[in-house]
Amino acid sequence: MPAVVSQSIILVDDDRALRDSLSFSLELEGYTVESFESAEDFAERGEVGPGACLVLDHRLPGISGLQLLLSLRDQLIDAPALLITSNPTVALRKRALALGAAIVEKPLLSDDLLNGIRSMFERVDTQVDLPNTLSAA
Repeated sequence: MPAVVSQSIILVDDDRALRDSLSFSLELEGYTVESFESAEDFAERGEVGPGACLVLDHRLPGISGLQLLLSLRDQLIDAPALLITSNPTVALRKRALALGAAIVEKPLLSDDLLNGIRSMFERVDTQVDLPNTLSAA
């Protein structure tokens, strides 16, 4: 039987109302959500486990979402990522793309975020190479 990789989301956003509503909505969709109010908060107590995807607000106080993603990439953490922000510049889009992150624009009025998350997990699922055999006991 293949191993089951849970679909967990790490959400980093300083807006508590948005963080709570996104967590609630994503949990209703069946995802496990761990949320943090800042990049520093995530750095202190967070961990990117197997099968996790990142949803990072770009405009965080202190360390930005893009800076957090760069730090994770420097640590060879290649989890799929979405950057949420309003009015992203061309330069931001290019930098996010270079780090392998898609951008979803605020306000989050449509299903763009959920569709982006589903797309990230589809890519993760196609990259996971699980063995088809059981080891003998």
